Amino acid sequence: MIITIGGLAGTGTTTLAEVLSEKLNVPYISAGFIFREMAAERGMSVLEFSEFAEGNDDIDREIDERQAEKAKSADNLILEGRLSAFFVENADLRIWLMTPFDVRSERIAQREEKSVEVARDEIIIRENSEALRYKEIHNIDIGNMDIYDLIINTDSFNPESISEIITTTLKVI
Repeated sequence: MIITIGGLAGTGTTTLAEVLSEKLNVPYISAGFIFREMAAERGMSVLEFSEFAEGNDDIDREIDERQAEKAKSADNLILEGRLSAFFVENADLRIWLMTPFDVRSERIAQREEKSVEVARDEIIIRENSEALRYKEIHNIDIGNMDIYDLIINTDSFNPESISEIITTTLKVI
């Protein structure tokens, strides 16, 4: 079973991937982890690396290629990342997580130990940058939900409840 989990920053994609991975005993790969790892390799913050990636299409392609290749060679895998659903051709279930902007801002502020105002400003900059890159590089509109099989508001459910929704969905597909 190949599952992709996408969502904007602060929607809980990584948390859900971890919970689901443990529940299903299936490994997961995170595009966000790959992105942060690549930023650290270059001595940059995520925000700096995001801006750097605007001028370097190879960054996005490398993240996408790493995930797609792992999925091709796996029988069971969870792939977490905003664009995973678009590049993992053998996905059995494509999930998108959504959450109100204010909730996402609070989550990120807490996670990164910064003010909510700073988190909001950084989210706007980062998401505008990413949306532009996705459109220019891959011709993907990140706001188009047509590719997803399941869309869940993570403000309404905790990670365990979301994993129950997904495991129930897996029983019927």
